[in-house]
Amino acid sequence: MIHWNNGAPAQRALTGRLQQKKWGVFNHYLPASPDLVGTIGTDAIAQTLYEIGAGYYVITMMQGRAVLNAPNEAFDRITGHAPGGACAKRDLIADLYESLRPYGIDLYVYYTGDGPYRDQREGEAFGFTKGHVDRPFVEKWANVLEEYALRYGDKVCGWWIDGCYKKALGYDDGLLRLYYDAVKRGNPNAIVAFNDGVKKLITREDGLSDFTAGEQVDFTVLPEARFADGAQWHALAPLGLSPDPKNHWDAWCKPGVKRDSEYLRSYIDEVNRNGGVVTIDIWMDWAGGTRFDPAQLEALRGMGFSPAQ
Repeated sequence: MIHWNNGAPAQRALTGRLQQKKWGVFNHYLPASPDLVGTIGTDAIAQTLYEIGAGYYVITMMQGRAVLNAPNEAFDRITGHAPGGACAKRDLIADLYESLRPYGIDLYVYYTGDGPYRDQREGEAFGFTKGHVDRPFVEKWANVLEEYALRYGDKVCGWWIDGCYKKALGYDDGLLRLYYDAVKRGNPNAIVAFNDGVKKLITREDGLSDFTAGEQVDFTVLPEARFADGAQWHALAPLGLSPDPKNHWDAWCKPGVKRDSEYLRSYIDEVNRNGGVVTIDIWMDWAGGTRFDPAQLEALRGMGFSPAQ
């Protein structure tokens, strides 16, 4: 049973910034080469987000592969890569902050709990390619996260950390604490969510998350109050359409519109009334430049949120 409440004063203060932003946009940006990171137009992203009224923006640092969207000396040292070999020479996160700041749009970063496991060399260097994680792996991977957290400080408002599965990978609060503390050393006010996968109900799946990971495949689940088991209620789902109508899991970072403007606005308004927040995943071109799906932008613009929110 989920324990619902409106949070203690410290909880409300820590997560208040996210809650006040109402809704935001998520982009998976997973380029095949670190060189492609230099082609992303951060000013264009910021302008687009402002025009559709998004309050915050979430972007991936990486996912599964040994291509990271910003430099990292710890990653290079552990894997033996030269600068620019795996981690982009351009710091996409720092550039995004500078582009978003004039519009008052907050920045969040997606990280993972399984590292570059899909690339054999780099996965073995960190000590995890399959099976269960262990403390030596988590310590190394937390060092990479801490370098980013210290560099960005209060420029990054929070971290959404994927792949922190208890049953599948063996995570527990002791291991998750290494990531949590790494983030807080960079910014004590940064908030963290650990994702344990899609659940029928959105709640905190651990004893640390400041806000719920809230991974879903559609915009249907609603909160009963602002806090679920001690975490700010937050939902994340893809707007796009899966190429296979029978496979709803493959809608992430896909074009198309699952729900129209009217439905999305009604859903977000109801979530907001109960104290929750909604993040919408949309398509972004990984091949270079800065391209979004026009139909998705039209749907988001049609919700009618003011850029001045």
